[in-house]
Amino acid sequence: MQIISEQAPDATTFCDIFAGTGTVANQAVMHYKKVIINDLLFSNQAIYNAFFAKGAFNVKKLQNIIDTLNQAEATEDNWFSTSYGDKYFAMPVARKVGYIREQIEQLKSQLTDKEYNILLASLIYSIDRLANTVGHFEAYIKQPTDKTELVLQLIEAQSFGNVEIYREDANRLARQIHADIVYIDPPYNSRQYSRFYHVYETLVKWDKPELYGVARKPEPENLSEYCSSRAFEAFQDLINHLQAKYIVVSYNNTYTSKSKSSQNKITLEQIQSALEACGETQVFMRKYNAFNAGKTDFADHKEYLFFTKIS
Repeated sequence: MQIISEQAPDATTFCDIFAGTGTVANQAVMHYKKVIINDLLFSNQAIYNAFFAKGAFNVKKLQNIIDTLNQAEATEDNWFSTSYGDKYFAMPVARKVGYIREQIEQLKSQLTDKEYNILLASLIYSIDRLANTVGHFEAYIKQPTDKTELVLQLIEAQSFGNVEIYREDANRLARQIHADIVYIDPPYNSRQYSRFYHVYETLVKWDKPELYGVARKPEPENLSEYCSSRAFEAFQDLINHLQAKYIVVSYNNTYTSKSKSSQNKITLEQIQSALEACGETQVFMRKYNAFNAGKTDFADHKEYLFFTKIS
């Protein structure tokens, strides 16, 4: 964020168009008069609404609900436990997750939208460390699961009046919004985030879909062109339709990965060429410690930040 602030001191509006975990947006809300946050995932939208959206919420009320949910015993099976118990989560944890999610839904009419999303986000953050995975839900570890007890913890939510939140295809959104700075950090490889985090997607939507295969996934949805062979064409379309003064692109050089699914669909050279066609482009670089599930050698891994002043 420091580089962006130094290069665009006149900017007052900021768009994080592939907001992901919300780390960049979390910094932007403190610096800009208006911040647009967007992501295709239902779970991320719930998290953004919980942490950032303007809205009324009563911390004491929410803490009382969480205390009650933590004290409750969940010994009966439910949709979540029969779907994911002794797979992605230990069976006692899965039963408790399903029980809590049902209770949140039953309480919905007594909650503000902000409070509802805070409880959903609190549930996601509380169970994340208990998942029997290597960081995502592409597969679960096939060994006896940990019996750690689930203790629901309330997130530290805030209400900001300068935030707009979308769950939209980035290329369509680009045609609808204006922002001084648009920050772009899309998926670059074939790993679809909606498939990687399908458990959280289902948990938030709570539509109890039919699940398939060993990985217990629902039917595909929200698939991104940035994870396909059309990634570069999608990127060009995006930057050509942005209504902005500055484009900032974050890029990690994983396209030489040994794992085929981790190989980048857009190369460093393609990114730079496309941005230079839009305006004066500077490139900043730093070493980057990437997440590694064990198949990929990330020696000399770097993160690039492209800063383009649109002509």
